[in-house]
Amino acid sequence: MPASFPVTRELFGGAITATLPANVIDASDIRQIPDTQELFLFSESDISIILEVLERVEVEDPTEAIKFHFNSIAHDNDAQTAVVHAVEQVPTTSVDTDIIPGASILYGTQHVAKFNRPTPDEVRIFLAVFRVIAKNVDLVLTFNVPVVTEGNKGAADDAGLTAAKVQFEEAVRSLKIVDYGLFV
Repeated sequence: MPASFPVTRELFGGAITATLPANVIDASDIRQIPDTQELFLFSESDISIILEVLERVEVEDPTEAIKFHFNSIAHDNDAQTAVVHAVEQVPTTSVDTDIIPGASILYGTQHVAKFNRPTPDEVRIFLAVFRVIAKNVDLVLTFNVPVVTEGNKGAADDAGLTAAKVQFEEAVRSLKIVDYGLFV
């Protein structure tokens, strides 16, 4: 994955901003995407970035809440395995700490069979959950980074994995909610 300069993108019509790689493709330009989701694709790999507005899960503990979302993604992907490597809490830089107390970050791996292939892809999952308490919303940012695929087509090598992690962490640090009216 070649280096890409980060740019601030307006998401959900400008209600949210985040720094993302300049070379990602907005998937809504090529296919239908749900209104509750933003999806970006890399042209040179199978890495994808998803930002979703979801109903807040009942779990109060941030570590357990992010694990819930990770397991939900694994279920939706029909993952054969789902392993959590690390969970971290990142304090917010927002002045609205009563609305968004901070982000939870999870690093994990899922093995997902794609396109009826016999061998599952190994996909690193970089996941952040921003709990918007006042609006009963979990804002979920996911970087899906395939590291092993059939023939390694579309897989990120070590340098690509490292670059994706840096890009993910930049997106987490830079994410700002500009208009809370999005969550009506």
